[in-house]
Order: sequence, then C-alpha cells, then structure tokens
Amino acid sequence: MDLLLSSIGIIFLLAFLAGVIFFALFMAKKAGLIKPLENSENASGESTIQIYARHVRKLNDSLIFRFTLIALLVGLMNIPLGMVEEIVDERNVLYHSVLSDISDTWGKQQALLGPALLIPYTDKITTVRTLTDKDGNERKVNKTNYYERTAILLPEDLNIDVQLLNQSRKRGLYDAQVYNATLDITGKFERPNITKLSSNIDQIHWNRAWLTLGITDTQAINRVSHLNWGKDINNARKIDFEPGTKIVKTIANGFHAPMDLTAEKDQTPYNFSLQMNVNGSKGFYFSPFGKVTDVTIKSDWPHPSFQGSVLPNTRQISQEGFTAYWSIPNLARNYPQLWTLNSETYDINESVAGVNIFESISLYSKITRAIKYGSLFFILTYITFLIFEMSINKRLHIVQYGMIGLALSMFYLTLLSAAEHFGFFKAYLSAASIIVVMVSLYSYSAIRSMPRTSIIALLLTGLYVMLYSVLKLEESALMSGTLLLLLILAVMMYMTRNIGKQS
Repeated sequence: MDLLLSSIGIIFLLAFLAGVIFFALFMAKKAGLIKPLENSENASGESTIQIYARHVRKLNDSLIFRFTLIALLVGLMNIPLGMVEEIVDERNVLYHSVLSDISDTWGKQQALLGPALLIPYTDKITTVRTLTDKDGNERKVNKTNYYERTAILLPEDLNIDVQLLNQSRKRGLYDAQVYNATLDITGKFERPNITKLSSNIDQIHWNRAWLTLGITDTQAINRVSHLNWGKDINNARKIDFEPGTKIVKTIANGFHAPMDLTAEKDQTPYNFSLQMNVNGSKGFYFSPFGKVTDVTIKSDWPHPSFQGSVLPNTRQISQEGFTAYWSIPNLARNYPQLWTLNSETYDINESVAGVNIFESISLYSKITRAIKYGSLFFILTYITFLIFEMSINKRLHIVQYGMIGLALSMFYLTLLSAAEHFGFFKAYLSAASIIVVMVSLYSYSAIRSMPRTSIIALLLTGLYVMLYSVLKLEESALMSGTLLLLLILAVMMYMTRNIGKQS
C-alpha cells in the first residue's frame, strides 16, 4: 500500500511539473508578456515573423542551447528520481525488519563457545590474629576460612566439523537466507594440575565437575546427542546434557553435562565427542578453545564472507558452495588453558572466527545502484537523441524532451515494483522493455519514420543493456562507470569542437 501511494505521488508530481510549465506559459500570454508578432517587413523584405522564426531556428540549432536544455532537464528529472530513492530506502528498512523477525523465530546468528571442563575446589586459608585482654595479656587465635572456587579447563585438542545447509524462508514479498547446521565436535582434555592455581587447596571436588558448551541461541537447537566421555572413546560412557551453562557470567547461553570424575581423575586424557543440530541465520562463529583448534565448515552457499580475528588457512569457493579450514593455536588468543573463574576474568569472545552467509548484492542494493546511475543515464539518453537529431537534421521540441525524461524516471519505479515480485533480472527486462516501447512509439509520432524509430529503439536498448552490465559488475563497477563518463566526455568534446569557429 505504501509503495502504491508513493507511486501515485510520483505520478502526480510528474504531471504537476508538466502542468506548471503549461500554466506559466498560459498566464504569461494572458498577462501580455507573450504577444503575437506583427507581420511587418524590414528593409530587405523579410517579415517580422520570418525574422523571429530564423532566430528561433538558430537558437534551437545551437549546441550551447541544446546542452543547456539537457542540463536543465536532467536537474528537473532528479526530483522524481530522489523520491524513488526514498521509497527504495523505506522498502529496504522494511526488508531488514522482516529478516530480523525471521531470525528471531528460526534462529539468530550462532556462535559456539566451548566445550570447557569445570572442576570446583575449596581453598582453606588460615589467618592468625593476636588478641589482647584487659590485663594486657596477648594470645594468638587461628581463624580458618573456606572459599569455594571453580577451575575452568580448556581442551588440549578441539575438532569441529560443521555442515551448513542453506535454506530460504519467505514472509510476504521477502525471502530470508537461513541455515541448518550439523556440528560434530570431538577432542580431549588432559589431566588438569589444579594445585598450581592455589597453594591453599583443601579439597578438589571431582564428583561435582561438569562440562559446559555455549551456543548463542539455545531456542534454535533441534537436537543434541549424548556426551561420549572416557579414556577410550569407543567404550565411552554416555552422559545427558542439562539446560544452562552454570557460568552465565562467562558463557551466557548453552547447556552442560554433570559428571563424577572421582574414579577417573588420574585416567587421562579425557576424550569426548558429541553431535548437535541447530538453526541459524546471518553467520556462524566459533571460539578457539583448544590448545589447537581445527575447524572445518562446509556449505552449499556460494557467497561466504569470512570474518573474525583469524581467517581460514585454506578455502575453496565455487557456485556449488564453499569449504573452509582453520587451524588455530592457543597463542592466537589472550586467555590461558586453565584458570580460576572466581579470581581471574577473561573475555572469551575477543578471539572469534567464522563466516557470514553473505548475499553479494541484495535486491534493494541493486536498485539503489541503478538510481545512482540515473543522472548519467538521463545524460546518455539525451545525448543519444541529440546525436540522432544532428544526423537527421530534425529537432525535437522541448516538451518532447520533457516527456522522454518523465518516461525514463518511471523506469526506476517500475523496476522497484516488479523486482519485489519477480526478481531483479525479470523486473529489469520488463521495465526496460516498457520504457523502450513507450519512448520509441512517442518518437515515431514525432518523426514519422519507422527506420529512424527502429534506430532509436536500438540505441535505447543498448543503453539499458550497458546499464545492466555495469550493475552486474560488483568489483569493477567504479571502473566501468568511470569509463562511461570518459566516453561521454569524449563525445561531448567531439560535438563541441567547432563552437569557437562557428561563432
């Protein structure tokens, strides 16, 4: 509805601009500012009307006048062009709002933190106090305090294999790119030397240990397997996960597996494995928790954008998807393998890596780029008509130039309206075809020559093909646009090379 109202507004604006011009001419004539010429003759026998017509023809044939007219019309046509750009911005904001809503229901951008092994222990600290009684006698009193601490241990080896399957979710006119991720996580923990964390350890609570794994959006979890844990992974015991990480200040969202390590505290390494399936959108990230973290991400999405503090060691990208591999040592981050949560604080989110499900150029970005070339396209079209006029020695009226400019302005609104329903290519083809047919038929009514009208249609088609080619060039768009400007400048220099001689 908003687009319809805005379209109607632009059409009324275009009609208003044309009406203002005709009304100004009518009022000027009525006020006597424009008076009919008296058909008198001069000494050479030439009538006033003939003199007037000769001067008008001379002015109309002047390249300076034609270029001035083109500049004026291009400036006026930027008014409806700016209105179309505002509509595109509004639709783009609405589009991203819908994408955000879809992400909230399907799954947000996911980041994997962990796994980490948590082992509680108790510090016993004895202090000696000297007390003096009322008679001045001193005595020493021992006071013992017990403090609960939690040691966090990171994996020695961590291997993460991720399969990202791209999916599309539609809401109204908009499609959102989301993914379903299958994660296979394996690795091992070495026996932690917790005694080096404190010289006052009274007891290590191996029976209250737990393994925690963080994931950004837990509501998007589809499935999590048992935790396979043990020295021999083939005969590992299976432990069920429970909600929450139990260390929300360090890892806010996720789940944990409680375990009793009393019987196996000296049986290291602790090998583990688990699988999980989650939904997500926008991107997938991970933190390098292992002493060596090896991550492989495979996806059928052909436009990855690798992000984070560490880029992949190797990557392969094709139209069928991509494969990326990271191997990250613990020296690339700023937190250790073992520390005490209660007394040391580290930002485990500072060193993350991953990939964005990047859409190379969105629909509204393409349309915005097309509008950015609007003024250039107006100039190209008018110069094309000007060259054509010079070749056939016939001039179009200023009103006809204005109508052609209004038709060109409608191209962008037609492109926006159709692209939301049929995609950019089909919309561009439809909008360009409509405008080429309209302008060609209008030109035929002015020059009454089918061969010449066909030439105009071919020239306009070439301009639209050239504009589409520039829009498709992502990395070299600036270079292509610059070359077009140089070409226009060269044509204008060639056309104006004899102005000084003629004067």
